[in-house]
Amino acid sequence: MKNMKEMGYRLSNITTRTGDDGTTGLADGTRAPKDGPRIGAIGEIDELNSQIGAVLAEALPQDVRDCLAAVQHTLFDLGGELSVPGLAVIEPPQVAGLEALTGQFNAGLPPLEEFILPGGTRAAAQCHVARAVCRRTERACVHLNRTEPVSPELTIYLNRLSDLLFVLCRVINRAGAQPEVSWRR
Repeated sequence: MKNMKEMGYRLSNITTRTGDDGTTGLADGTRAPKDGPRIGAIGEIDELNSQIGAVLAEALPQDVRDCLAAVQHTLFDLGGELSVPGLAVIEPPQVAGLEALTGQFNAGLPPLEEFILPGGTRAAAQCHVARAVCRRTERACVHLNRTEPVSPELTIYLNRLSDLLFVLCRVINRAGAQPEVSWRR
């Protein structure tokens, strides 16, 4: 019970001044430089989660909304995984779940004959931004892994998530009766 009270207090006290020296606390109690690759990767996950929140602020088909809401919770878990060096939270079934969702959403779409440009409805455009942020987040985690090992499932999850987000952009545009714009060579 004491830990819950401490956590509640920790979450209630937003201004702590402990980061004024350019470091931030990790969940395991260690301090890390705010400009280090671990904190950079955590920040990228936070931005991705925030961008998905922007997508969720738009009108969406309910199945897309449910999918993205679940992804947000997993991204919070990913941030937690990175805040404890050596911890692995994401497991192969979560990666397989993204692959299955991508296949399910893609099954109702016409095959692509060419690359498509980001855009369409406002919700789809926001989802394209989330996809691009997801790719950057994956790169940050790969970069971190060069110096501090992260679980392989973490980067694989992000790779699959960017695929899912691309398919969801198409689903959102189709639901909004917005035609896709093909890339012209």
